[in-house]
Amino acid sequence: MFRGFATINHFADDMTAAETWYTRVLGTPPYFRRDADGRPAYLEYRIGDYQAELGIIDSRFAPHDTTPGAGVIMHWHVDDLDTTLARLISMGAKELQGITPRGEGFATASVVDPFGNVIGIMSNPHYLEVLATTQPQPVGQ
Repeated sequence: MFRGFATINHFADDMTAAETWYTRVLGTPPYFRRDADGRPAYLEYRIGDYQAELGIIDSRFAPHDTTPGAGVIMHWHVDDLDTTLARLISMGAKELQGITPRGEGFATASVVDPFGNVIGIMSNPHYLEVLATTQPQPVGQ
């Protein structure tokens, strides 16, 4: 049975550039790093409300084709879809799909990072509902 998102992995040919770019985008350095042959082979970041893991893997270790834009789109909930999309593009990502309404309160967008990985972002009221049930409630409420 699926229990929840654990880790998503992206791939990069230039791991030094990927570390710089993702550290800027996320506002935090990787919490874990493994080197091979004197350069980063794996970087891992913990992100967001549930400390989801984003792993960046050197493309030479990929078990599949890493053609830019290939693969699954995993969407990250963001508080401001317009601002986040604009920020990613200003940092060198290429728009894959602009903001697309998906139903009441839901909208998605996606970009391809400078290393060929698809990053999905979205407004998702279900995410906020789940988050609200996991946050401590003020005393007396």
